Amino acid sequence: MKKDNLLFFCLFLSLALFAQQNKNIKSQKGFSTNGAKIIVYTTAENTELRLKKTNELTFVTSKQPLESEVSVFVEPKKTFQTFLGIGGAITDASAEVFAKLTKDKQQEFMNAYYNKEKGIGYSLVRTTIHSSDFSSGSYTYIKEGDADLKTFNIDHDRQYRIPMLKEAIKTAGGKLLVYASPWSPPAFMKSNNNMLKGGTLLSGFYQSWANYYTKFVKAYEKEGIPIWGLTVQNEPMAVQTWESCVYTAEAERDFLKNFLGPTMKKEGLGDKKIVVWDHNRDLMNDRANVIFSDPEASKYAWGMGFHWYESWAGGVSMFDNVRKVKEAYPTKNLLFTEGCVESFDAKKYQFWANGERYGTSIINDFNNGTVGWTDWNILLDQNGGPNHVGNFCFAPIHADINSGELIYTPSYYYIGHFSKFIRPNAKRVSTAVSRSNLLSTSFLNTDGKMVTVVMNQSDKEITYNLIIASEKTIIVIPAHAIQTLVY
Repeated sequence: MKKDNLLFFCLFLSLALFAQQNKNIKSQKGFSTNGAKIIVYTTAENTELRLKKTNELTFVTSKQPLESEVSVFVEPKKTFQTFLGIGGAITDASAEVFAKLTKDKQQEFMNAYYNKEKGIGYSLVRTTIHSSDFSSGSYTYIKEGDADLKTFNIDHDRQYRIPMLKEAIKTAGGKLLVYASPWSPPAFMKSNNNMLKGGTLLSGFYQSWANYYTKFVKAYEKEGIPIWGLTVQNEPMAVQTWESCVYTAEAERDFLKNFLGPTMKKEGLGDKKIVVWDHNRDLMNDRANVIFSDPEASKYAWGMGFHWYESWAGGVSMFDNVRKVKEAYPTKNLLFTEGCVESFDAKKYQFWANGERYGTSIINDFNNGTVGWTDWNILLDQNGGPNHVGNFCFAPIHADINSGELIYTPSYYYIGHFSKFIRPNAKRVSTAVSRSNLLSTSFLNTDGKMVTVVMNQSDKEITYNLIIASEKTIIVIPAHAIQTLVY
């Protein structure tokens, strides 16, 4: 190669590398406010605002904020966990209600949850391994007494649940992260010979029950529904009137270590994520200590799932326990696996505090290290069911089967302020507020867009500064409102 051609080639290569580096500068070096516009989306009580674009702002150079000013501080150089996704559970109840909708309403519903342009862009799904309380009745995938699982089949799920899951995946663009949880082993495998009211897994059926999980995964994947992972047991410390099974921390550890983990690996499913606990925040630290401190059990555990039912007195829950697990076991992941507003009352469809409960929990859970957040039933009927034990509750969307209409509750919009804008693989960014009546969290998406969610829990409109380094913008948030800022 001639000297002048070599120089030209080197110059061309340098310019190409520079252009690529410049293209990825936000993702490599963090976020820059240079030329950024802030698009504000707002949902507020006593208004018509529901995930509506309400403002378009720019950053300006500013001095240090005064003590009297309310501010949200974002530091893009400080990043934390990688975002997995947000979604809800497709239960038998949800699927049965969905099947009763007209085709038009089914499409509206699917778009509302799984289309990120027309709806709120769910990217995560939980489902059940055979029945839960939110089924029309108890059932398993085998005949009673079949410990060898020779009769295993998922024909029951092919009627309602599998078609709904397939439609959700299609609407989401062909990809959803799906994980599954069991509520109870078959009755004959349990100490109380009953799928309901607690009981424990008999030691003689540990291997058979571990095999059951692998049968489920393979059967669903044969249907074209990839399974990302499993939780060991839904609410393993609760004796419920519905499907339930009790595991002490030591029992769950040993089942995972000696049976479920090795069996998944042996069956070629070692890449599936196994999530322990799957119960409330109150006892999650003890469960983490017992399972994660055992190297042989811990190696099979991707992380820990948790729920929110431990308490909600005055809007206060045990968020510190989430942080303490993350501090103690930083290599383990945290996943919110279930939450709903209980005690269904159709007069409270639009009860605003229900939505605020979601916003409060999601912000605190993410700020304490959680990677993903899963609501309970994505759809229920006008009675808060169906539910075969009368355990009716709220969902973000209800369907009135008599009128055929869909009812969108505040919870749907509050969840949407996160799921629509924060996308999988985003990085959480350090965010703090200067007043306790505001809550906030931020994520940097892989496309370089920053998303900051701000929630006002007070009865008054608040004017606040959004501050990044020496730049800021001034934003007004209505009383009892949530805003998403995209910039």
